[in-house]
Amino acid sequence: MNVLSLNAGSSSLKYRLFRVSEGSEEVLCQGEGERLTAPDFSAATRKAIEECQSHGIDAVGHRFVHGGPDFFKPTLVTDEVRERLRGLSELDPLHNPTEMAVMEEARRMLPEAPTIAVFDTAFHHTLPEVASRYALPFDLSERLGLRRYGFHGISHRYASERLLQLMGRAPEGTKLITCHLGSGASLCAIRDGRSVDTSMGMTPLEGLAMGTRCGDVDPGLLLYLLRTQHISVDELDDLLNRKSGLLGLSGRSADVRDLEEAAGAGDTRAALALDLFAYRVRKYIGAYAAVLEGVDAIAFTGGIGEHSASMRARICQGLGFLGIALDDTLNKAASHESAQISPAFSFPRIGGQGGAVQLWMIPADEERQIAREAAALLQA
Repeated sequence: MNVLSLNAGSSSLKYRLFRVSEGSEEVLCQGEGERLTAPDFSAATRKAIEECQSHGIDAVGHRFVHGGPDFFKPTLVTDEVRERLRGLSELDPLHNPTEMAVMEEARRMLPEAPTIAVFDTAFHHTLPEVASRYALPFDLSERLGLRRYGFHGISHRYASERLLQLMGRAPEGTKLITCHLGSGASLCAIRDGRSVDTSMGMTPLEGLAMGTRCGDVDPGLLLYLLRTQHISVDELDDLLNRKSGLLGLSGRSADVRDLEEAAGAGDTRAALALDLFAYRVRKYIGAYAAVLEGVDAIAFTGGIGEHSASMRARICQGLGFLGIALDDTLNKAASHESAQISPAFSFPRIGGQGGAVQLWMIPADEERQIAREAAALLQA
C-alpha cells in the first residue's frame, strides 16, 4: 500500500510517499514547501501530488493538529467528518484552516484515494483528569470543552515507541520523557507507553518558551495588558503567538542557531533567550520526574533537539541529582545529518557512564508515523 503523508504546518508542507508493508515503510518520494502563506498551500499540495503520482497513491494521511474532544484516533474522513473538522478551526486558527485547505486539494486531485486524518492531540487523550482539567468553574469547562489537549502527539508517539525499541523494553513499567524541541516545543511524560502529562494545553501557547510563543505566563499579566495598553484581542494574540518567545526576548531571531552565534559574539539578550529556553525545559523535566516518580529515559527530538548539541547540554546541566549525565563527546557527535532514518541506523545514545537515566537523540519522523497509522486503520 502506497500512503502519501501530508504534514502541513503554519507555513510549510512536508510530504513523503511510503510503501507500507509488513511493519516497514519504504520512502518512494519526498519533499517540502517552505515559507508558505495561506493561498500557497493548495498549490504546494498539487506540486506534492504531481511529484508522487507516478509511483501510485493508494491513500492519503494528513496531520491534523487539533482534534477537539471528539477525534482521538486516526479517522477516515467522510463528508460528515470533514464538516466537523472544519468547525474546529476556532480551537487552532493557526493550523487547522491550512490543513483543511491541503485536505480539500488532495481530495480534489485524488477522489478515489481514502483520506485519513491523524491528530496531534490524539496521543494525549490518555491524560488523567487531574492533568487535563483547568481549575475553572466545572460547568463552564464542561459546556465549552475547556481542557488541556496537548500537541505534538504524533512526534511524541513516534519518539516514545522508537525509544522503547532502542531500550529493548515493552511499554509496561517504563517511565519516559520525550522533548520535542523546535520552533514549537513541548515535553511529554509517558508511563507504560501512555501520555500522562504534557506541557501544551488547550492551545499550543501553553508551556515552554518557543520560537515566537511566550509559553507559560501569568493570566493576570494578560488582563493588565488589555486594561492598560488598550490593545485588541487580535493584537494580544499576535503579541503572544508571533512576537514573543526567543524572538521577543532577543529582539533578533526565533532561530536557536542565530542566537547561539550572537551569544558567542557577546549579545547578552541572545544569551538570556537561550538560557531561559533551557531553564523552562529543565524545569519541566524535573516536574515530570515527579509526576512519573522517576525516569528511565529521555529522548530529544525536533529541530533544536536534534541539531543543537549545546542546547542539549544546557538543558541537562544541573540534573545530575536525577541520575541524568550527558556524555559531551557523544552529544557533540550526535547530529541529524548522520542520523538519516533507515533500518541500519543506530540512533545516538548520548548519556554518560554512570547515569541512571538513558539519554537519546531521536530524529522526528511525523510523516512516517502518519503513514503507519493511516495504513493500520485501512488494513484493520
